Parts: sequence; structure tokens; C-alpha cells
Amino acid sequence: MVNSSIESSASRPESVAATGRNGAAISAGRLIVNADDWGRDQETTQKTLDCVLRGAVSSVSAMVFTEDSERAAVLAREHGVDAGLHLNFTSPFLAANCPTRLLEHQNSVAKYLTRNPFARGVYNPWLIRSFEYVVAAQVEEYVRLYGAAPERLDGHHHMHLSANVLLGGLLPPGTIVRRHFSYESREKPLRHRVFRRLTDAILTRHYRMADFFFPLIPLEPAARLQQIFSLAGRSVVEVETHPVNPGEYRFLAGGEIFRLAGDSPIAPSYEITRASTIQ
Repeated sequence: MVNSSIESSASRPESVAATGRNGAAISAGRLIVNADDWGRDQETTQKTLDCVLRGAVSSVSAMVFTEDSERAAVLAREHGVDAGLHLNFTSPFLAANCPTRLLEHQNSVAKYLTRNPFARGVYNPWLIRSFEYVVAAQVEEYVRLYGAAPERLDGHHHMHLSANVLLGGLLPPGTIVRRHFSYESREKPLRHRVFRRLTDAILTRHYRMADFFFPLIPLEPAARLQQIFSLAGRSVVEVETHPVNPGEYRFLAGGEIFRLAGDSPIAPSYEITRASTIQ
């Protein structure tokens, strides 16, 4: 099942070479290991930074208004960590500087999104302003912390793909946005497949994306990860990880990822080709 599922999703067009931030050419294939929750707390930040410095993590998705977001931004700038914005709609903001108004709006959004499994795929007209404010406030805080607007956005628990965010046009067109997982169980209900197809159409039209997106876990069987990594020979592959989890940290910091990646080196940053932009 693992073999057929990953192979069947490999029918996308090959990526085209492009130029990176430093002017160097980006190869057609690229293996990007992205760590989520940067700045959520000190343990998460430190374990992630360790993996970045070892070359096992390419980039991070940074949270704002969280326990360690201020310090994490300083570390990112000191060490040149490639940090996108990890939009948070559901977990409490714990930073002392979080505006009361933001807490109120996010509380309304969180209650809605976590109420039932259908909520993410249903546009709620009564929460338009709350969604707008929650996104705008986090982008503004990111700019304050990192000195520039985010070039890449994704979401905590993938809530950036909710109907109110995508249909509301809350993510700047042309930016890099994380797609759905490239393979999910065929047992997912019809409502999920319909929602996925609709959001994929919006993402393809308005944003740039990696060709494939997979979670790092499960780590076993090793053949699963080897197949995923092998796709990076011709395509841009993003692998999501959470180094705060002991098993993932050991796999990354201990160097096992390099052995399994083989001839697919881990990218030093999150770069994708302009060929993946608006179609």
C-alpha cells in the first residue's frame, strides 16, 4: 500500500530549475525538511535550532504571540534560519503582548473550527471579520519580529486551508503556501475528498507550492521515507517535522535522515521554482 500510494502520486510535471536567494541555481529536485511550531516554547525552539544547525532541517514555520516567539525571532536572524509564518487559529496565544481584541477574535474562530470535523470546509459569514483580524494581526507581528513580510505561510493543524481563509483571500497571492498532504487514506469520507479538490484548485491558481508534501512520521518502515525522499530527484518535496517529539528529534539530530535520504541532499532553505507560481 505504501509503495503504490506514493508512486501513484508521482505523476505531476517535473519542476524547472530556478534561481535561489543567493543567485545560485536551484536544481529541478529539492528535498525540504520543514519544522513546525518554531517559537511555541523554548524546548521546541532549541531542539529545532539544533536540527537546523546540523543540516537536518531546511526551514521552520514560526508562531507569533507564543511563549518563545520573541527569542525565536532573534535566533532566526542570528543564525540565518529560513522562517515562514505558521498561522495559529486554534491554540491559545500566551505572549504577554497579545492584544485582548486578538484573543477575543481567535477564541471565536477556535470555537468554530474545533466544534466539529465539518467546520474547516464550511465558510462562516458571521466570522469574516474575526478571520481577517486573526490573520492580519499575526502577519503584522511577524513583520515586527522578522523585519519583513512572510514569503511563506502555512497553518497550525493545517487550518490555513479552512474555507474562510482561502475563499476570503486572506493569504497574499503568489506567496508559498503549504498544500494538503500528497497522500491520505482512501478511507477518508467523500466530504473530505470534495473539500480537498476545491482547495487544491484555489491553491494551484493563486499560490506557489511544493510538488509533494508528506509528514515525517511514521518513521517506520524505512522504505516509506526512502520512497518519499527519492521523489526529490525530480520534484520539490516538503517533509513536515516536529523536532520537539523525541523520536523525530533522534532521527534528525542523530543523522539517520541523511542515511535514508541518500542521493537527495536536504535543502539549506525553503526555495521553490517560479514555475510553480500562479497558473
